[in-house]
Amino acid sequence: MALLRGRWTHEHEGGLAVFLIGMTFNQPWRPDLWAPVFTAMPAMLAELERNPEWGFLGYRGGLTPRGPLLVQYWDSAEHVYEYASATSAHHRPAWTAFNRRARSAAGAVGIWHETYTVEPGAAESICVDAPVAGLFAATRAVPVVGATHSARQRMGRGRPAA
Repeated sequence: MALLRGRWTHEHEGGLAVFLIGMTFNQPWRPDLWAPVFTAMPAMLAELERNPEWGFLGYRGGLTPRGPLLVQYWDSAEHVYEYASATSAHHRPAWTAFNRRARSAAGAVGIWHETYTVEPGAAESICVDAPVAGLFAATRAVPVVGATHSARQRMGRGRPAA
């Protein structure tokens, strides 16, 4: 992963949607119940990366004490909803399988998500000597110059005139 030396912010035309999705290992001693859920996500991410017209911009992920967490960046919340309901995409069969397993082993594994719409000019970012990841990888990383030195200045950049 390339390192962004110095101070950087992101640049993006239009709004964004930030989608958080995670799972909880409520019964960590039962990988037979949570492993199928855990292994379904890589296929979905690969599918999304192969189809940029679906509005998926990128993601970053990690582990919390209760399970994995992904932060996804999309062109819009509508793109998230369209992907989730597309019968030809990987998500629908994975969701159906999760619900079938959840009925037979209630409480073994949990899934949650949150969707946030970010209006144009309503997001700011900074990284210093850090790898290209997250919002910087999903949009365009640009050097911090001129009127973008403070978080307050970066937040107002690109905001439509009133």
